[in-house]
Amino acid sequence: MRIGQYQLDNNIILAPMAGVTDRPFRELCRSLGAGLAVSEMLSSNPRVWNSKKSKLRMDYRNESGIRSVQISGSEPIEMAKVAQLSMQQGAQIIDINMGCPAKKVNKKRAGSALLPHPKLVQAILESVVDAVDVPVTLKIRTGWDPESINGVEIAQLAQQSGIQALAVHGRTRQCFYNGFAEYDTIKKIKENVTIPVIANGDITSVEKAKFVLDYTGADAIMIGRGAQGAPWIFNEINHYLKTGEQLAPLGPMEVSTILLGHVQALHDFYGEVMGPRIARKHVGWYLKEQDQLGYFKRQFNVINCAFEQLNALENFLNH
Repeated sequence: MRIGQYQLDNNIILAPMAGVTDRPFRELCRSLGAGLAVSEMLSSNPRVWNSKKSKLRMDYRNESGIRSVQISGSEPIEMAKVAQLSMQQGAQIIDINMGCPAKKVNKKRAGSALLPHPKLVQAILESVVDAVDVPVTLKIRTGWDPESINGVEIAQLAQQSGIQALAVHGRTRQCFYNGFAEYDTIKKIKENVTIPVIANGDITSVEKAKFVLDYTGADAIMIGRGAQGAPWIFNEINHYLKTGEQLAPLGPMEVSTILLGHVQALHDFYGEVMGPRIARKHVGWYLKEQDQLGYFKRQFNVINCAFEQLNALENFLNH
């Protein structure tokens, strides 16, 4: 799997997810087998660039692996500028978000709200591609709603505009994350373009990963929610695709080491105040099976001290 001049270690990619794929999570997923980890999106609105949240997202220079940075917006000139800024901050690949279904993004005609407007899509793609000298990729959904699926048209526009890889989530915007992802449209897109196509949506097991790759003919798959609380899924899929055999499940000690290391990395990255807050959702994902009634989650979520948070988590895991 190549994107421009970059050769990926494998074709299993961590999807960009706002509020999730921060640097600690990207580094963790790469260490556990992700061939590429895409950042959470950065808005093209320059008024937010000086916020603490944006500044934490904007420095990629010392990050390991191939640095892919997602940008979001609806104005071609602004999108070109944020692409240039991201490249200056260390981005090696620029990814354009035209797949996010969130209302607060769509009401600004960004994310998947762009899909019904092919001329604007083309203008944004061409503006960004012309503005940077690194590969530009695109992430989309299959269309705005089931009655207006235009993924093939958008894919062909992307190829014509110089996009070097295309990720497709197998739902429309109006589907949000409801129901099941469909892969027929992804298969059709792959048949109608020559650029690499990355299949995304509901890939949460090794068997599903192989099925989606085989059925769609896609060059790669992208894992989003399937990696939340289970970042080792990348190693599991890679092993299964290479050998046809499933890896033995991680033991409790291995899972505990990964979880505690992840929480410590969040504390280090975000600091004593934000770190414990950010850690809460990740811990909830990791322990959804072990804490099905949510007793520990309720206790954990009121702890504001990083040291006490790690202590409580370690005690829970030991017992």
